[in-house]
Amino acid sequence: MERLGTGIGWRPEIADAVERMPGIDWVEVVAENTCPGHLPESLRRLRERGVTVVPHGVSLGLGGADRPDEDRLTALAERVASLGSPLVTEHIAFVRAGGPRTASPVLEAGHLLPVPRTRDALDVLCENVRIAQAALPVPLAVENIAAIVSWPGEEMTEGQFLYDLADRTGVRLLIDVANLHTNHVNRGEDPAKALAELPVEAIAYVHVAGGFERDGVWHDSHAHPVPPAVLDILTGLASRVTPPGVLLERDENFPEPAELERELAAIRAAVTAGGAVAGGPWEPSPSAPASDVPDAVRERVGLAQTAMLSSLVAGTPVPEGFDRARMGVQARALAAKRADVVAKVAPELPEILGAGYRAAFLAYAQERPMTGGYRRDALEFAGELLRAGGGSSHRRLERWWLERAGSAPRRSRVRRALLRRG
Repeated sequence: MERLGTGIGWRPEIADAVERMPGIDWVEVVAENTCPGHLPESLRRLRERGVTVVPHGVSLGLGGADRPDEDRLTALAERVASLGSPLVTEHIAFVRAGGPRTASPVLEAGHLLPVPRTRDALDVLCENVRIAQAALPVPLAVENIAAIVSWPGEEMTEGQFLYDLADRTGVRLLIDVANLHTNHVNRGEDPAKALAELPVEAIAYVHVAGGFERDGVWHDSHAHPVPPAVLDILTGLASRVTPPGVLLERDENFPEPAELERELAAIRAAVTAGGAVAGGPWEPSPSAPASDVPDAVRERVGLAQTAMLSSLVAGTPVPEGFDRARMGVQARALAAKRADVVAKVAPELPEILGAGYRAAFLAYAQERPMTGGYRRDALEFAGELLRAGGGSSHRRLERWWLERAGSAPRRSRVRRALLRRG
């Protein structure tokens, strides 16, 4: 595996600072936020300097019941090519559920949700990973995710699940030590046990990030300093194998560059304290040729995931066996993230609505699950407000909506268009 070194998540808000930081060997970008042929100048300059850029996907939903979408795979492959990347990464998660397989509407989580660690879910995940591997021009690595809730009836530990996935598919692993810490606090899982069970030689690189604890729940925010507990897990990992790359993630609430540099120094020190030598090449066990997962297995997984997601975003009953309090925390976290992301992709809406934006959006989200992307969500939210009258901001909101909905700016056509979307 290529040695990546020390890296940081590239974000537009810190682009200039990243360019000036000493000792940055590589950066990671959210794949869906890049456009082939229109790369930000900062990324172009980094590439010209020889800095490796790795795309990190968030929307494939490899752990979902359906096979990976061909258009999403094609788009991810195009980003790999435009960035000249040596590998590409995604998540062990599902991000949507429903559809024809479950005879229900498609629901979008807007977030990464954990797959149940069952043999059915593992079979589906392995086949989906193989499909993705065949469609992508470079090696794929997949990341363990953080979770607030646990699935009932799980059959494997996280380490066993990751080992079997890597062993059966040959996929590389992106190990997020912050997520191991999150699952320790939220689900009582021992990070040391997970590291002991998974194949460390299969690690492509490691994520490190911060979060915060509230009412006994750890939130993987990527907006807070890296805590000592996460660095300790990194040292434990580095005592078994020197990871090919380690990367600091920060998605918002960006500190001064000097603080980021101190965090990077602490990450390097944690790896050095581990003291392991580089591992040998990862060799998955020889296995029988992959066979198609029966539709009945995908259906079982799909029904379970749809019931869980529907309870989180559509107000249906919490499925039996789940912790109701934790599901409530997760539901509120999903709604809050949805409001935050819509405010980012459509910053005019908080400006138009002022202090009332958040309350209005959360009320809307409670009644209207997300069925598409965030930009569509923003448009539908504005449309819902206009149908309800729009209040004192009606005229400005109507103008914003019209500019994006593509209708002629005539009131009768506005009404008809909104009714069609209702």
